[in-house]
Amino acid sequence: MNRTNDKTLKEAMAQLLNVYRLKGKFDETNVIAAWQDIMGVAVANRTKEIFIKDKKLFVRIESSVIKNQLVMMRSQIIENLNQKSGTVVVTEIIFL
Repeated sequence: MNRTNDKTLKEAMAQLLNVYRLKGKFDETNVIAAWQDIMGVAVANRTKEIFIKDKKLFVRIESSVIKNQLVMMRSQIIENLNQKSGTVVVTEIIFL
């Protein structure tokens, strides 16, 4: 028996995140968690700190060589991170 207000679990979770205004933080957390998958183990192991504030991703890298390479790949990284999340979560990357 189908009810008119039946929802899938995915729809219910999306509605819950929107009602409590947690969608943005949820997406940010997913991007940070996906950093290793997107960038690889070598970069992830040299990442000391990573956080998002005002759609800016702040990343502290301990290797200056890797940091310089990542600076040159900045737009590609932003595109990959946003593609992984399915929405625009990051508009700028700042390497510390």
